[in-house]
Amino acid sequence: MAQSRRLVVAALVSLLCLSTGTAQELRDLFKRVDPAVVEVLTTAAGRDTPSGIGSGFLVSPDGLVITAAHVVQTADRVTVRFLSGESSPATRLAADPRADVALLKVDQVPPGTPVLPLGDSDRVEVGDEVLVIGAPMGMSHTLSVGHVSARRATRALHGGLEPVDLLQTDAAINRGNSGGPMLDTKGEVVGVVSHIVSVSGGSEGLGFVVSSNLARRVLLEEPTLWTGMSGFLLEGELARVFNLPQAAGILVQGVAAGSPAARMGLRAGSIPARVGEEELLLGGDVILSVMGIPVGQPDSAPRIRSAVATARDDILAVEVLRAGTAVRLEGSVTGRTP
Repeated sequence: MAQSRRLVVAALVSLLCLSTGTAQELRDLFKRVDPAVVEVLTTAAGRDTPSGIGSGFLVSPDGLVITAAHVVQTADRVTVRFLSGESSPATRLAADPRADVALLKVDQVPPGTPVLPLGDSDRVEVGDEVLVIGAPMGMSHTLSVGHVSARRATRALHGGLEPVDLLQTDAAINRGNSGGPMLDTKGEVVGVVSHIVSVSGGSEGLGFVVSSNLARRVLLEEPTLWTGMSGFLLEGELARVFNLPQAAGILVQGVAAGSPAARMGLRAGSIPARVGEEELLLGGDVILSVMGIPVGQPDSAPRIRSAVATARDDILAVEVLRAGTAVRLEGSVTGRTP
């Protein structure tokens, strides 16, 4: 009996020591990586002060910051604020709305600010412990801890054209977390926070992040042009409802001032409407082809991305359906604005 009691006490002491050690490790890890996490402030047309907020993280000492594409894609201006309170204007270098990731370049980085390494998301397994740091509901540098719940591949991400590699997590994620890092216990980024699935509008344990390997490929290895446009893929029944002359098109939802999309004259929708389960802005252009490649063909997405990246004379050409008429638009992809 005495021997059994001693074994129980020893087990409890070991568990307590393990919990205390784990908590200390978590505190140390947070202190080490948090200064690399930033707030991403966006300003809409006609406003002088920021009207939107997201999160991001520094990935190079010279000022490269990764965030979510939907946070910055159609904003007129973007500002990054560091833990120290210092702010810097940011230029959008690349963005992939399909994958919901974007790359920013800030003018100044506070001395001593660390960077976060991108880890190998292919090694992440369901059940792994992860940390999310960001600005949920505008409350900056908030930590939440959870686990990887599943791996998903979906085409539904923001009306995208291609499958996207997502990690699902039960770590608390709310509005404002978008673009922030999801880290493993080594402090390496394994995902970029994208969105939540929620009935209440708050965190319900269904958070989704874009894998770090996909973010690395479309932002650093094969950068995707920032166009300054957000759109929604119309296909199937929706393509028929919009009376498209082909199987699919991209309904333009927003255009950033001074962006390549704005320079070529793309028009965004302005009439709110609910079509099925989707809330869309109607009345804008529908993109039918990019660089002569029709939208919606089995291999159109990678072909379009490649054609845009190698556009001759930096001229981007699209064909749009505008008020029932096909119109060709051209514009320069150079002269990007912040």
